[in-house]
Amino acid sequence: MGQLPFIAVEGPIGVGKTSLSKKLASQFDFHLLKEIVEENPFLGKFYENIDEWSFQTEMFFLCNRVKQLEDIDRDYLKLGKPVVADYHIFKNMIFAQRTLREEKFLKYTQIFEILSHDMPKPNMVIYLDASLETLLERIRLRNRDVEVNIQPSYLKQLSQDYEDYMNHFEETHPDVPVIRLNGDKLDFVKHQDDLLYIVEQVENHLSKGEVLNERT
Repeated sequence: MGQLPFIAVEGPIGVGKTSLSKKLASQFDFHLLKEIVEENPFLGKFYENIDEWSFQTEMFFLCNRVKQLEDIDRDYLKLGKPVVADYHIFKNMIFAQRTLREEKFLKYTQIFEILSHDMPKPNMVIYLDASLETLLERIRLRNRDVEVNIQPSYLKQLSQDYEDYMNHFEETHPDVPVIRLNGDKLDFVKHQDDLLYIVEQVENHLSKGEVLNERT
């Protein structure tokens, strides 16, 4: 790739971003950056009443992610230490555009641009996707209290929002390789062969910078 690896793993809720990030960090001996989720004091209320608590929820996530990225830039990237993260800062706009009403979304966008414009951006993205059934089952299995009120309709729309955004991201960032993975066909937690397949894709990117197609 010609630059220090900063890999982001992204995809809708429940798809397995953190699990894969942990395994890749261990495999490549990269620092693991995990987003703050359950620590958000507004998240449970958000899933109960999205309109009422969306702005507070999104602002908490934004401020914490910006602080995390500042720390990562100072303590790792600028010191030549590779990083794999279980999120990309762009996810804030995916959620905000879906959950915020127009007036608050415009305010949020202004704040987002001010805070994020000089943040380090990943130079490789691993995009995990899966069917609604798979996402709901994985959310059920991990049994987080804050996610008990997630509505299938919200999750389905979020998955489409991710797909739309990733298509746009690939068009506007042709220099950033994106590895697309089908979570219905790959279970890197249970099956070592699936994990080794993903590791191979990442290794190919790191050594050659080639864009690889989704496994079919």
